[in-house]
Amino acid sequence: MATPAAAIPGTERHSFLRKWADSRAVTDRLFEIVQPQALYDRPIPERHRIVFYIGHLEAFDWNLLAPVLGLESRQPDLDRLFAFGIDPVGGGLPTDQPSDWPRMEEVRRYATGVRQALDARLNKHGLDVTDSVRLHVALEHRLMHAETLAYMFHQLALDRKVAQPGSRALAAPSVKPRMIEIPAGKATLGRPRPRPGEETAESFGWDNEFEAHTVDVPPFAIDAYNVTNGQFLDFMRAGGYGERSLWTEADWDWVRSEGVSHPRFWVEKAGHWHYRNMFAEEPLSLDWPAYVSQAEASAYARWVGRRLPTEAEFHRAAYDSPAGEREYPWGAEPPAERYGNFDFRHWNPVPVGSSPAGRSAAGVEDLVGNGWEWTSSVFEPFPGFQPYSFYPGYSANFFDGKHYVMKGGSSRTAACMLRRSFRNWFQPHYPFVYAAFRCVT
Repeated sequence: MATPAAAIPGTERHSFLRKWADSRAVTDRLFEIVQPQALYDRPIPERHRIVFYIGHLEAFDWNLLAPVLGLESRQPDLDRLFAFGIDPVGGGLPTDQPSDWPRMEEVRRYATGVRQALDARLNKHGLDVTDSVRLHVALEHRLMHAETLAYMFHQLALDRKVAQPGSRALAAPSVKPRMIEIPAGKATLGRPRPRPGEETAESFGWDNEFEAHTVDVPPFAIDAYNVTNGQFLDFMRAGGYGERSLWTEADWDWVRSEGVSHPRFWVEKAGHWHYRNMFAEEPLSLDWPAYVSQAEASAYARWVGRRLPTEAEFHRAAYDSPAGEREYPWGAEPPAERYGNFDFRHWNPVPVGSSPAGRSAAGVEDLVGNGWEWTSSVFEPFPGFQPYSFYPGYSANFFDGKHYVMKGGSSRTAACMLRRSFRNWFQPHYPFVYAAFRCVT
């Protein structure tokens, strides 16, 4: 295979390979927290068993890159088995058994073989510049799973995990809940689509991030800080989970049928609420952001006479400034530790208001990191949406009116996905995400 005439420059290719190796190290370390006897467990009933994801990360890379690298599959059955995850919309729970999956030795041999074959070809030849977007898809897909796997492992029984060193606990700053007025103005959603052949790491985006467009946003007021566990506890003690008027019909049916009476991350012990951290259960930290489903966040907002922000309102609060829209709430500087709780530095949330350097020009804090933020916006395509030909279902399969946009990022979100245009999405009754919220009026 000859080196393409329009190959990606060596410096960019080497930068990508270094980032890709780093992302593999992140997911490899994550699997190490699972006890060997738990690798066939299913911590979240709606998802695959853990063994699937050990194969999936490599199968995805193979299925995406092998065709343009001219590589022939040696195990097409495993390429197919590990190709796709599960999004349980309107379907039953999976019923497969551990015995239905290959032995771990076979899965690991497959994963190792895929890595070796891809690395050998990429190191020698690279990719044509017209295929460079696939490299970034592979990189960010793995980093997304570094977060979604954390959600899954968070639900794994504590004795099925290998505890890791904890991060330093931060003292809660002295903050008081308050609303910040945001004037009417415009918000630029999405990002400009690069011309064919001019894609770079800086221009990359997933298909749902394009095209850039401007929308008018009326004035509103927004919480300066995320709603805390302490505030949500007040909602619970006031009987919020039993007050029908605070819930939509679908959300009320979910609360009643599933017996939902508190956030998924909370555990009641001896009459006191505790928080289920990744490796231990500890007394509930009242100043951490409340991680809840979109349905629970919406009910709380109604309880206080407010609502969840729209995607465009989030953008106005986060990125507007007198000098124009910013790339990040704090400005143009790349994400760094002082700006927020993100990029795998902490397993858990930190108290709201812990990163004042990351506040927006309007004075709103914690907009990036420490918990994705629920919006009231249904996940829909932007005008001019075009799916990637090699991954047509990435977004389009979820434009079903059953998923809601999330913005910002959590402690387990990679820095590269903190860009302004990035959109996350989940169903409103999915309680396992590191998802916070704030209210608007």
